[in-house]
Amino acid sequence: MQIWSWTTVKSLVMPGGILLLGVALLVHSGWLTLALPALSFLYYCALIGGALLAWRFHSSRMFFALLTLFLAQQAMARFDAAHPLPGTPGWIVLRAIWVLVPLNFVVVALIEERGFMVSATAPVALFLFVQTVIVVVLCRAAEVVPSVHGHHAATASLPSYILVTAGAAGVFLLVRTLLSRKPADGALLWSLAAFLLSVYFVGTVRTTTAYVAAAAWILAISIIENSYLLAYHDELTTLPSRRAFNDALLRLQDPFSIAVVDIDHFKRFNDTYGHDTGDEVLRLVAASLARVTGGGQAYRCGGEEFAILFPGRTVPEVVEHLEQLRSRIASAEFRLRSADRRQTLRGPDRRNVRGRASAGRAVRKFTQTPAAALSVTVSIGVAASSMERPHPDGVLEAADKALYRAKDNGRNRVETAVSPRRRRTKAAGIA
Repeated sequence: MQIWSWTTVKSLVMPGGILLLGVALLVHSGWLTLALPALSFLYYCALIGGALLAWRFHSSRMFFALLTLFLAQQAMARFDAAHPLPGTPGWIVLRAIWVLVPLNFVVVALIEERGFMVSATAPVALFLFVQTVIVVVLCRAAEVVPSVHGHHAATASLPSYILVTAGAAGVFLLVRTLLSRKPADGALLWSLAAFLLSVYFVGTVRTTTAYVAAAAWILAISIIENSYLLAYHDELTTLPSRRAFNDALLRLQDPFSIAVVDIDHFKRFNDTYGHDTGDEVLRLVAASLARVTGGGQAYRCGGEEFAILFPGRTVPEVVEHLEQLRSRIASAEFRLRSADRRQTLRGPDRRNVRGRASAGRAVRKFTQTPAAALSVTVSIGVAASSMERPHPDGVLEAADKALYRAKDNGRNRVETAVSPRRRRTKAAGIA
């Protein structure tokens, strides 16, 4: 997988990075003219709206990230973090925030999304509660001293280990975002950056409020972005889904070509090696389809069927690219990761000692055998728009027929559609 690509950069900076950059430009250029109550209103709109969206879409991770922001912001406001001096509650709160908020964001990134099940949410809620109690107790026990204004007091005397902790959390979230390309991971990265900026400028109330509002909005928008991703992208292969394919068909303009791709003997993979291996085959093929050249965009239309759209291209212009794609998939080496569960004996034989011993020897023998290499091939049918087929539906039907012809002619090949005019000419010649 290519780490640095346009898709990766796009998933990294949009929308969280763009939003944070916009807020930073408004704040430090003097163009931000909203009053403090308006900024606070925007913050609470993002906080409440994001929490409701998280509840509606069963996104407990974003809910806990928003809750972390709220608790940290309330602690700063409650214990006068704008004027910290050593030993004061504000001094304790700021240092706790620099450590605990990055730590909590890393934890949120690592936990598995399981909705709002009690078994999943209770440990995280307890973790946040214990942190809150500890910070409150430390602040209550701190000696109260007169407040003194200071420039960037939040970072003027930060210990190096605090900066290292925050930096390590940022690097972890960055690497995770580059690898996963998921909206939630990118949102955690940019939201953490925005919130730490709000802590850095804690002495300036409007600037702090603007950045903490940006942090909340980034998380709230990521919930919508993730919902869009689930609706228009296939979760298994990460390719655009059938809905995205149908929408793209409506935007096509002549000329264009459509290729239909089908994995050869895919049912045999599932029946022989199990559905887990079938899923691995789908991901392998999808990874190659995502790198198709010639300006094509691949989609998963369902099961083992894929489609590639080539806007502005004719069949002669895309055939070579499709041949390269077919050859790349056929030459890729695919190995089984684990033993096939179907080789374990089932039924009444499991109840007797001899049967269990025989099954054990079979499993040990299988695990000692090197992983088998499998070959995966695809058949492709392609058609282009023409006077006889001006609409995408007709082109798609012609590509399907070409695919069936590729299957009948031995599979692992690319077939082009036969135009209606050629079929009429051929039929007249036979007559």
